[in-house]
Amino acid sequence: MLYPQRLGQFTKEHTDTVAAISCGLLLFLGWFALHLGWLGLAFLLLPAAYVIGGYESAREGLTTLFKEKELDVDLLMIVAAIGAASLGLWRREYHLIIDGAILILIFAISGALEGYAMQRTERSIRSLMSLTPDTARVLLQGREEEIPISQLKVGDEIIVKPGELIPTDGIILSGYSSLNQAAITGESLPVEKTVGAEVFAGTLNGYGALQIKVHKPAQSSLIQRVIRLVEQAQTEAPPSQEFTLRFEKGYAKVIVVAGILLATLPPFLWGWDWETTIYRALTFLVVASPCALMAAIMPTLLSGIANGARQGILFKNGAQLEKIGKVRAIAFDKTGTLTTGQLQVFQVITVSEYTQADVLKAAASVESYSEHPIGKAIVQAAGDLNWVGAIGVQAIPGQGIVGIAQEQQVIVGNAIFVQQYVTNLPEELEQMAQSLEQQGKTVVWVAQGNIAEVMGVIAIADEVRSQAAATITRLKKLGVEQIVMLTGDNEETAQSVAKAVGIDRVYAQLLPEDKLDVIRLLQQEYQTVAMVGDGINDAPALAQASIGIAMGISGSDVALETADIVLMADKLEKIAVAIHLGRRSQSIVKQNIVVALGFIMLLLVGNFLGNINLPIGVIGHEGSTVLVTLSGLRLLK
Repeated sequence: MLYPQRLGQFTKEHTDTVAAISCGLLLFLGWFALHLGWLGLAFLLLPAAYVIGGYESAREGLTTLFKEKELDVDLLMIVAAIGAASLGLWRREYHLIIDGAILILIFAISGALEGYAMQRTERSIRSLMSLTPDTARVLLQGREEEIPISQLKVGDEIIVKPGELIPTDGIILSGYSSLNQAAITGESLPVEKTVGAEVFAGTLNGYGALQIKVHKPAQSSLIQRVIRLVEQAQTEAPPSQEFTLRFEKGYAKVIVVAGILLATLPPFLWGWDWETTIYRALTFLVVASPCALMAAIMPTLLSGIANGARQGILFKNGAQLEKIGKVRAIAFDKTGTLTTGQLQVFQVITVSEYTQADVLKAAASVESYSEHPIGKAIVQAAGDLNWVGAIGVQAIPGQGIVGIAQEQQVIVGNAIFVQQYVTNLPEELEQMAQSLEQQGKTVVWVAQGNIAEVMGVIAIADEVRSQAAATITRLKKLGVEQIVMLTGDNEETAQSVAKAVGIDRVYAQLLPEDKLDVIRLLQQEYQTVAMVGDGINDAPALAQASIGIAMGISGSDVALETADIVLMADKLEKIAVAIHLGRRSQSIVKQNIVVALGFIMLLLVGNFLGNINLPIGVIGHEGSTVLVTLSGLRLLK
């Protein structure tokens, strides 16, 4: 009972394939009947082959003709096939009917292959859509209950067991596990996750059970943003494709006019007989049609988009894949892009009678009450040092914080703030602090005691991403002419990070509108400029740049919406991969266009010299279309 259902489902999903197979079978049987002299049966089978194989092309061609008042290649093929059949009936040369049916068949096969190629590319991209389960196991009043993903709310607590997919983005409340994030971020190895770590919908849980708190609506999860961007990519045509579509409309008109002239003038000008004239005109319609040219671009670009998605690079449309290969200059935001955006304790320097642990414990006792990123970095560094929270804590914004810990006053802040509580700053320590500040570090002074004395200093720094320097080196090797850094930070900090990653040109202390101005200046000099950023303040520059590239995990929603390309795992090295994909796609597109035009010219010359017949013209024409389509699929690997 299931076989008819499965057959019906297959037919629905693969209409082009079924039509091509049916057309081929009817053509073979019609040819066999004609060969045996069974004309009645042949005249039933061959028209059926025409109708089944050519229905879709005829429908699309007539729709374009009557609704858009335009001619397209589908209609040209049908006219050529019907013309061949009519000529065969008129001259009683029934092999011409077979020639027309072969034209319909090969055109149907070509359509089926192109459809398969597009479906394969689309499946490769849209496979992300099947990564999230339909339901989630939610904790409600101490018991588990499965509810649809769409009903999840921010604050809900869900349970994910070993081997299950994470249903939505969230923060781990309890548990420890290894998550396979390859489908989302492109990371090849599982990532260890524990309490406090963020997890993403569509990632596969490993060996441990996890309790997760939903921290954003399900429709705002990373995977859902990816799906929306992929849908956008499928509907937008790149400039090269738009050009070829416009070209096709004008070209088809020229071909029709030329075909009419070729079908009427040669008998008067060169004395051709009418059969030869019409046959050559019909062959001309076939071989001059730009099907291969139409197929030279989109399969390649969609394959590149699919390849990028598998590696954690999301192109919003084919136009961006085209542009990224032409980039001559790249501007990087600093914080959250070249750096992790998370402050960390870089160094602790103490005076002789105190240890590093003493300084960290004292600082953490008051900074634990602070919401400032510097305070959080100090508390994190103090870790399990068994510090005790202070009392009577008072923070002075932009200067420091003071409180009482274990009956001792603790002062943490900048040098000017601490000097209000101590007589003198140790000269040697002051010199070390100045050296650290020149390296781009933020220096925090720590003092303790009712008669306060300096304990030491803590150097805080935003950690440079481990792959940043290698990425800059790789981009230079790829021939990117100018790489700059844009930041709102001070000059010293900016220069320190730039030196660490190998960037020579730095623009510091910039407001969002200043970053925009820098991008405009770069575009005047280098034309195609990419901007890489993550924050709301980067959005104007991302929008202005020829290519905006956003960090997928740490990036703000505004940056993600504004950017043209998203790096799903925040991996800077993927920028070089994206540029390589862009250049490779452009190379393949150019190869395909040369092949397509070459075939058209070769077939046209052969037709005028009388060296090819209609089936050979069809095979050459459709073969070139299939060839460039398959060529475009090389980027899937």
